[in-house]
Amino acid sequence: MTALVIAEHDNSSIKGATLNTITAAAQCGGEVHVLVAGTDAGGAAAAACKIAGVAKVLHADAAHLNHGLAENLAAQVVAVASSYSHILFPATASGKNIAPRVAALMDMAQLSDVTKVISPDTFERPIYAGNAIAHVQSGDATKVLTVRTTGFDPAAATGGAAAVETVAAVADSGLSAFVGSEIAKSDRPELTAAKIIVSGGRALGSNDKFMEVLTPLADKLGAALGASRAAVDAGYAPNDWQVGQTGKIVAPNLYIACGISGAIQHLAGMKDSKVIVAINKDPEAPIFSVADYALEADLFVAVPELIKAL
Repeated sequence: MTALVIAEHDNSSIKGATLNTITAAAQCGGEVHVLVAGTDAGGAAAAACKIAGVAKVLHADAAHLNHGLAENLAAQVVAVASSYSHILFPATASGKNIAPRVAALMDMAQLSDVTKVISPDTFERPIYAGNAIAHVQSGDATKVLTVRTTGFDPAAATGGAAAVETVAAVADSGLSAFVGSEIAKSDRPELTAAKIIVSGGRALGSNDKFMEVLTPLADKLGAALGASRAAVDAGYAPNDWQVGQTGKIVAPNLYIACGISGAIQHLAGMKDSKVIVAINKDPEAPIFSVADYALEADLFVAVPELIKAL
């Protein structure tokens, strides 16, 4: 019984979500192998070898494997899949794009958003926006999983000494091509990797107020900025700041929710945070049901006072 983790990387280093997925793979039993597919990705393969718990790294290198094109990566995974009992992807935008294609090509059922490995064939996953937890058992010869990374501690990035095996790259499918990307640059931590997150809701009223009130607090704490879907839909914050069921799933050490009522879709994305602080003037706000510290107050008064006290 051997599990294969599909690494997310930038061709030179391994992304953090892969480390959490390796922990999940180790709990499936047997060895853990990692597939690094990319272009000139020797640096990422070398980094994968150092991850604790990894027994082997498969390295596929070709120009058409760059940029994570789902059609080519899915074909690459299927080409090596016969040797594995489990194939695991992080439940990120990339993983959710590739895993269903792999499952379909292999005629296997996909298990999505796994948060706990009960046994090699039985897993936990949230349903109904996290209001219920399902135990799902799979009889497929190969289990194809996406892993909710907040459910597993990251594997140590150092301490391993795995061997690298070069595997032949599949042919270019010709079904898609990378055209370009526009990447927002920020000095703040990336939202899903941040230890502290300051989030704002629709109560802030405008983009100007959102930035004026929350940015100084985030600066003081070295935090990432997040937002509810309502705030994003209203144009107060960019889409990549959205936390929730239809945004990003986060579990920082500290989550500060300012003016967020706490719709179930938002709670599903942040309720696993270690400490939750909620500031809201509505005593009936659902966010208070999951908060470790609840402050019933006007955020326009409370947040500046909090900043002064820090």
